[in-house]
Amino acid sequence: MNKIKQRFISLPRPVKVLLWVLLALFAYALPLLELPIITTPGVDFGGVLFVVTMYALVAIGLNIVVGYAGLLDLGYVGFYAIGAYTAAILTSFHAHWPLLLSIPVAVVATTISGVLLGAPTLRVRGDYLAIVTLGFGEIIRLVAVNVEWLGERKGISNIARPPSIGGDDGLFQIPHLYWGDGTVLLDTEDTTAFLKFGVLDQIPYYWLGLTVVIAMLFADKLIKNSRVGRAWEATREDEDAAELMGVPTFRFKLLAFATGAFVGGLAGALYASRQSFINPDSFLLLFSILFLAAVVVGGQGNRWGVVVGAVLVAYLPQRFREFDDFRVLVFGLALVLLAAWRPEGLFPPKRTVRARQLEQDLEELEEGHEGEEAARA
Repeated sequence: MNKIKQRFISLPRPVKVLLWVLLALFAYALPLLELPIITTPGVDFGGVLFVVTMYALVAIGLNIVVGYAGLLDLGYVGFYAIGAYTAAILTSFHAHWPLLLSIPVAVVATTISGVLLGAPTLRVRGDYLAIVTLGFGEIIRLVAVNVEWLGERKGISNIARPPSIGGDDGLFQIPHLYWGDGTVLLDTEDTTAFLKFGVLDQIPYYWLGLTVVIAMLFADKLIKNSRVGRAWEATREDEDAAELMGVPTFRFKLLAFATGAFVGGLAGALYASRQSFINPDSFLLLFSILFLAAVVVGGQGNRWGVVVGAVLVAYLPQRFREFDDFRVLVFGLALVLLAAWRPEGLFPPKRTVRARQLEQDLEELEEGHEGEEAARA
């Protein structure tokens, strides 16, 4: 893996850009290719891929809080729910706003909620912060259960969808591939209307979600390499030392909370639009655990690692639905094995790899010194 990475780094910049473009095009074409190895039998593959993009988007936001700033958040589903309910309220029977206008309001409301949660709670650290955020997620769900204008347990329906372009047929029809007996053909009967956001065809929602994920990855890269990203890293490694060096740690932790809430609210608003119906059961504590598992499995602090972790957490249970009764058990065992053999995740960030290599070098150096002293004695 390291050799492949080194070869990629050594490539000329135009070649690397071309490879990234080809990878993005393959990702967009994935639901049209319907590759037999990865398609999900019995479940709409486009719908599964949309859920994967939402998990990836949530993982990117949660990685800012957990991976960059080092803040353990167990109630991230609360921000997801606030974004979803805000978009649902504004576009359904309450106000009938267009979706494109309600999404900015939803992310602003979620960002404000992140500031309101973080301002009084970020004074505590570690396990105490985890307990507070866990309570926040459950409070949001219970409010949705008991407040009448939030739909209570029956939820909110008729949530607006993104505007379709080109009418009922979209701009044009895109045929899918048909994998026959040793042949690959274009199936003109199985098509997807480009940019038509209907009830049955989920692929345009996947394209929308994938576009948002790519945009968030670019933004994540910029903020990680900025002064803010360096302040988060210093706060995560040693908050007291960072404070002594002049870093306003509380301010940057609050910024991390608000930024993570922004991304979580955006994901929630897109999810509500795709579902066209939400209720409190859509935002259980289990989802917070799955979101955190995606970050931990992929490698907290590594943006690409958490995306891979989100793909594994969201896709594998749908791919192997025949083992539905055992998939939670298998997932738990996989987490235990990962914690034992690779606690830093599948794709740890560069700093973790460098620190581990430095630790190994120091151990070898100490062993060498001990061997020399023993030989002299």
